[in-house]
Amino acid sequence: MNEPIAVDGKAVKHKTTFQLDYAVGINIQAPAERIWHYLTDAPGFPTWNSTIERIDGTIAAGQRIVLYAKVAPGRAFKLTVAEFLPAQRMVWSDGNFLFRGERTYTLTPNTAGSTDFRMKEVFGGLMMPMIAASLPNFGPEFERFAADLKRIAEGAS
Repeated sequence: MNEPIAVDGKAVKHKTTFQLDYAVGINIQAPAERIWHYLTDAPGFPTWNSTIERIDGTIAAGQRIVLYAKVAPGRAFKLTVAEFLPAQRMVWSDGNFLFRGERTYTLTPNTAGSTDFRMKEVFGGLMMPMIAASLPNFGPEFERFAADLKRIAEGAS
């Protein structure tokens, strides 16, 4: 999925034989630095994000974190913070050529002081045709994530 991600708060899904993508974008009336604070505060995630049970570790360049998501109760996702450009872009990844997941967060400041937030997750690999049917629909989770982030960032002073 290479088309631009709209900032309308609606998740989009794109599927091919070996890849499954979900994306969401939303405009947030807050500076990128404030949004970045929430995206990188591992212990604080469950206080504002209704899709996350908890995140263990430090969200920083090259660090390993363990994410527990409500969509997969009890399952630990061991991720690497593969890219970390403060207040701009962050990538969390895990897996190998058989099955890999990569989530990208992007913040784009606007001249009026708001920020466009975009989140995209790409699942892929040789096992994708066998795994795809067992994956949940992440669309509603992505929409809630974006709405939760908007609510907390716009409500903060």
